[in-house]
Parts: sequence; structure tokens; C-alpha cells
Amino acid sequence: MAQTATAAATGGRPVHRDGNVLRWLTAYTASMLGDSVYFVALGFAAARAVPDAQVGLVMAAGAVPRALLMLGGGVAADRFGPRRVVVGSDAVRCVLILAAAAGVAAASPGMWLLVALALAFGVVDALFMPAVGALPPRITTADQLVRLQGLRALVVRLGQVAGPPAGGLAMGLGGAGTAFLVAGLLFAVSVPLLLGTRIDPGPRPAAARAPAARELRDGLGYVRRHPLVGPLVLSGALCELGLAGPLNVGMVLLAERRGWGASGYGWVIAAFGAGAALSSALLAARGRIPRAGAVQIAALLVGAAATGLIGIVPALTAAAATAFVAGLVCGICGGLATALVQTAVEPGYLGRVTSVMSLTGFGLAPLAYPLFAAAAGALGPSPVFLASALLAALGGAFTAFLPAVRSAELP
Repeated sequence: MAQTATAAATGGRPVHRDGNVLRWLTAYTASMLGDSVYFVALGFAAARAVPDAQVGLVMAAGAVPRALLMLGGGVAADRFGPRRVVVGSDAVRCVLILAAAAGVAAASPGMWLLVALALAFGVVDALFMPAVGALPPRITTADQLVRLQGLRALVVRLGQVAGPPAGGLAMGLGGAGTAFLVAGLLFAVSVPLLLGTRIDPGPRPAAARAPAARELRDGLGYVRRHPLVGPLVLSGALCELGLAGPLNVGMVLLAERRGWGASGYGWVIAAFGAGAALSSALLAARGRIPRAGAVQIAALLVGAAATGLIGIVPALTAAAATAFVAGLVCGICGGLATALVQTAVEPGYLGRVTSVMSLTGFGLAPLAYPLFAAAAGALGPSPVFLASALLAALGGAFTAFLPAVRSAELP
């Protein structure tokens, strides 16, 4: 029924020609840019208000409620509908950041004010992320889901590339208060666009809902029992845990060890980002991928191997080329995995399943950073890159033996 309603709303149009989908993508772009500008403003405000040793505390504060409440955010998305949660989250973020802009303009913020802001933002993020991840199947048809995931990934890359310079420019023009103002206005742009987006409401809520804790257990049990969703979620978790360290910490350590410096680090990261952006564009242009399950497994294995090789190749140009390949195939792997999961999940479980997937990337994977850094300091980056790549590859290796994953197809 939900798929029929979505098909009627889209009129069978491809996503890049669907004004409703483009309206949502524009709102999502504004929201992602607002996120990036906010983090730049928070970091610089902290650097100018507290000692260096406390800047990290301010920047990390928001990750705590985000990790602790992410699964609850999935329950909220399924209980109240992802549309309400996303619109409400962006509206709260708008008010929160505009209030921060006014506060910073009036007086120099102290450490605890910035920590409180980061904590509040993290709480709202825990609601926003599962809900926004559950929206694509409700604004397009299953046969257009891969294209939409590709376009969404491009939006994320745009936010990562354009957001920090925009935040830096705002900081240069008027300090942290101006940067917070820009972030708040970007969130303000997204709210009316979201309100104007047609979104399938999904299944009608039951008159008597189970307690939230029981709904959470029910969602986790659904993930565990599902023959396709469960293995793909576990595979994605292993991949995130294996690749987060090399990509976010290892590149810095490797650049220092090889004498490439900050510019060399920038080239490698830019190459990975370019590969990921190209994969997003390919998915958006290609649409349906035959034998999607088998392609996803192969891409995961190749992406893990390429990431491991970055730590071995001695020359900067070779490392950048390898990073480009890693970004390309990892982007294909992630896009297909998300599309396969979202087409297989019952609509009433989309929020909770998305929250489990988000928790791995945004909550658990950063826990690997200190372990990776300690191991790289003791053994050198190269063997730790390979060990991390092996962990990620295990996520594809075990699914290769599961017919439900290996033979999975997209509509």
C-alpha cells in the first residue's frame, strides 16, 4: 500500500526529474551545510574561549547523547513518522543555533555554555539521523531508490566540501556569532522545503502503542531475524569498524610517517572523496544494478583491500590513486547496501533499522580511533591498515556464503 501511494505521488518519474524529490534534496543540502558550518563555528568558538586541552571536550560532547539516544531516535521515527521528526528536528536546530548566535554576539561564551550547546545539538541529531535516513523509500519508488541514494550521497559530499569553507568565511567576516547565524539560517531554509515535500506517511499507527522499550526490542529482533537485513547490518558494522580508523586517523599518521605533510594528507583524502563522489554520481545515473547483492559483496571486498593497500604503497601518487579506487568502490558498496536494506524492510521498521545502521557509523566506529592510534604507534601504520582492512573484509566474506545476500536483487 505504501509503495502504491509513493508511486502515485511520483508519477513514475525518475528522481532527477521529480520536483518533489528535488525539493527534499534541496532541504537536505541546506541541512547538511548547516551541520558543517555549525561544527566549524563550535570549534573556533571553543578555541577562542577555552584552553587547548578543553577544545576536544567541547567538540566531542555532542557525540555522547548522539550515541546513547540513536536507537531511541529510530523508535521515535517509527512511532510518530519520520516526516514529523525530521521537520521538528531541523526547526529545533534552527532555534537552538540562532539562540547561540545571539548569545555569542552578546558575550564571550564559556566552556560550559558551549558544552551545553553541543549536548543539546547531539540530542537533536540522535532524533534527526534515523528519521532522515528512513525518508527515501517514502518519497520515491523502489526502482528509483538507488538513484536517490546516489544523489543523497552527493549531497553529503557537498556538505563536507562546501560547508567548512563557508563556515570559515563566516568566521572571518564576523566571528563565531556570524557563523552560528549562517548555520541557523541554513536550517531555517530546510524547514519550509520539508513542509512542502510530499512524503508517504507509511502504515497507520496502532491505536494502542507498545512501550518504547518494547518497540526497541522488537526492532532489534526484526533486524536479527531478517535473512537479508540482519547480515547486511552486521556486514556494514564490521566494515565501519574496520575502515573508520584508517580513513579518519590512519591517514594523518601515515602522512606524518612518510613525510608527506599536511598537503600530502589533503591529496589522499581528496582522492578518496573524489572516488566516493564519482560512485555516487554513477549510482544516480545508472539506477538499477543487476545482481546487486553480489556486486555489493564484491565492492566491499575490493574497497577493504584498497584501503589496506594505502598503508603499504610508499609513494604519495600511488597512495592517492589507491585512495581514489577505495572511495569509488566503497561508495558503490554503501549505496547498494542501503538500497537493499531499505527495499527489504517493512515500512513500520524503517526508523529503527536506520537507527541501528547509523549507530554503527556515528556512535561505535569512533571508539576505534584510540585503539587504532595506539596500535599504529606501537607497530607502525602499515600493519594496522592491513589488520583493519581484514576486519572490514570479514563483513563481505561471511555474506558471500549467504544465498539471501548473494542473490539479492533491487526492483
